[in-house]
Amino acid sequence: MKKLIPYTFIALLFFSGRVYASQKPDPKGTEFEKKAAALLKKQILAEAAWAMQQKPITVTASSSARSAGGKHDFFSEADYFWPDPQNPNGPYINRDGLTNPDNFLDHRKAMVRFSKIIGALASAYKITGDEKYVQVAVKHFQAWFINAETLMNPNLLFAQAVKGKFTGRNYGIIDTIHLMEVAQGAYVMQKAKAFDPNTARGVKKWFADYTLWLNTSKPGIQEKTVKNNHATCWAMQVASFAKLCGDENMLDSLRNRYKTILLPGQMETDGSFPLEMARTKPYGYSIFNLDAMTMLCQILSGPKDNLWNFETADGKSIKKGINYLYPFIADKSKWTLKPDVMYWNNWPVAQPFLLFGAVEFNQSSWYQTWAKLDHQPQVEEVIRNLPIRNPLIWL
Repeated sequence: MKKLIPYTFIALLFFSGRVYASQKPDPKGTEFEKKAAALLKKQILAEAAWAMQQKPITVTASSSARSAGGKHDFFSEADYFWPDPQNPNGPYINRDGLTNPDNFLDHRKAMVRFSKIIGALASAYKITGDEKYVQVAVKHFQAWFINAETLMNPNLLFAQAVKGKFTGRNYGIIDTIHLMEVAQGAYVMQKAKAFDPNTARGVKKWFADYTLWLNTSKPGIQEKTVKNNHATCWAMQVASFAKLCGDENMLDSLRNRYKTILLPGQMETDGSFPLEMARTKPYGYSIFNLDAMTMLCQILSGPKDNLWNFETADGKSIKKGINYLYPFIADKSKWTLKPDVMYWNNWPVAQPFLLFGAVEFNQSSWYQTWAKLDHQPQVEEVIRNLPIRNPLIWL
């Protein structure tokens, strides 16, 4: 007679989502997931109640005279470019790390709002199973990706423009990191009865088209090959979109890119990111890039290729990156470089790398630090650089 597998063992396998054939269940990691769900439940339900009342607002609701694009084109302006005091009506000039408050922000704000709505609805659906959240989410998916009058074109040709210099730049591709939780929300909700097949196909087609543009257009290829956090965020976005679309070839290529280009090219052997440390906001940029690399491990790891455990020949790994930065998150006063020129007092918040790292490596201190930090930041710049604000839909 065959020995039956205990139901609790099966439940642990299902809940963790990352237990491989050669491994035993990870009860402590699962414990952190359960604690996180309990900690965030009240917040999730409150945010979902807000989201249930929101009407879709897409890029077609506002426009800028400075945009070279059309009604359906996303438009934003480069953060660190300002009017030239010597030539006020001429081309903008660069002031690294200092955000121009007069930039056109409506499309960015609409996309962040979209991600908040879908993230909240998907999280509530995941913990309750109530399809009322899916019914509302579908309306927003249709508005952004399907309805001819309101959809956004699947490209970023006019993002992070610079007055007098560029109608759009490859660096603007980082703006769509906020579509990651939209894609993951669709992934979480796609099997619900309320998620009709036509909408599901339309959403996946939009993300497939955008992924193709990211991989074949001049701006997309330029962004892919940048040396710093922009390349990490390019890969992080494509990974989340390809996951939704079931594009296994793309996912395999991203795993290889992480192992051969991103990790070895950006991390120092001590776990730091030199290109981020050299910026005028080294603390914030280091956190941002570590979150992005962590999300690559979270999205791309599977039975055949576990990026969490990958290590280069000279010892670089995601765990080393977390170990390097963690002391400065737990105690910011230990930071050895100058404070960031802007938003120094607003970091850290509940960074994703702390939670996902804690779950993967059974690190209680990382989890406890994450649990104590701010889970509902209100500063726009922090939100803009924190695309993963609904961690439960990724676990």
